[in-house]
Amino acid sequence: MIELTVDATGLARSRFAVSPLHEVAATLLPWGLRPGSDADPWVTIARRVLRKARLPLLSELALDGGGYVPDFLSPHPSGPSPTVEEELERVRSTPPERVLGELETLRDGRPCSGLAGSELPPEVRRAMARGGGYVARQAAEELGRYWDLAFAPYWEAAKAALESEVDRCAGVLARRGAAGLFNSLHTGIRWADGTLCVDSRFTVELAVPLVVVVPSLVAAGPGVAVDPVRGGRRPPMVAYPVRDRATAPTIPSAELARLLGPTRAGLLAALARPASTAQLAEHHFLSPATVSYHLGVLHRAGLVARARSGRAVLYRRTPAGSRLAGSR
Repeated sequence: MIELTVDATGLARSRFAVSPLHEVAATLLPWGLRPGSDADPWVTIARRVLRKARLPLLSELALDGGGYVPDFLSPHPSGPSPTVEEELERVRSTPPERVLGELETLRDGRPCSGLAGSELPPEVRRAMARGGGYVARQAAEELGRYWDLAFAPYWEAAKAALESEVDRCAGVLARRGAAGLFNSLHTGIRWADGTLCVDSRFTVELAVPLVVVVPSLVAAGPGVAVDPVRGGRRPPMVAYPVRDRATAPTIPSAELARLLGPTRAGLLAALARPASTAQLAEHHFLSPATVSYHLGVLHRAGLVARARSGRAVLYRRTPAGSRLAGSR
């Protein structure tokens, strides 16, 4: 269990961010090796690329069991949605002492926190012998190639899903406050009495100045990146898997929005998979009555169908609705 104590000032400074390199580095964890059944297909593709491409440093740092992936590979997002180029430059310019400090943590572990040490692989040792600056530059180069091969073709869609999740969280924050927001992220994340508790095999208790929260399409469960360098003061980064990504708001085409109006177009675009009125209302920041009205219009036009599933009524696009939404 990781327990992060955050005072009112720290809570006010905490923020959400979408990070391309966080998703890249997350595929180096066991999540990337054994993605869940609902993971996006490109997650599996990424590990395949890693095995076949000539990326010696990243290949040796990838985990197939427990352990630690150095944090400098996924720097804290400098803003709400940095570009991959900005993040690669931050990797490239990581202070050499931090690079070596994190690799020493990989070697020595942190027994008091439950992190076991491990022998450094040969390529990592060779790179370290040339200095922390060299490691940072080599890592940035390999991350750039890994990105181009495995992530770039899929990033726009992935980014849209992640930013939709951040927008959802903004709505929860406005309606239910910070405690309600943190308790809505994942069953393994709980907020109570000024402490954020995250389920983990590691044991850490820290008072922190703020928390950076990052939604993920790769992560299978919540995780926390705590500064591994002794005496380090970097705030923790909390990652969690995005839920209900099928019903996240989808941006309709301008033509569809002009034809149906932006609200109906957005609902039709989101119904690639069945969804209830309540799900659509939550993810589109509309009242259930408003969603029900617009779905009724789409239903009468033959663009959506509805069917009962247990106690819920699920809506889905009809073939005519899919053809119209597919004109994007």
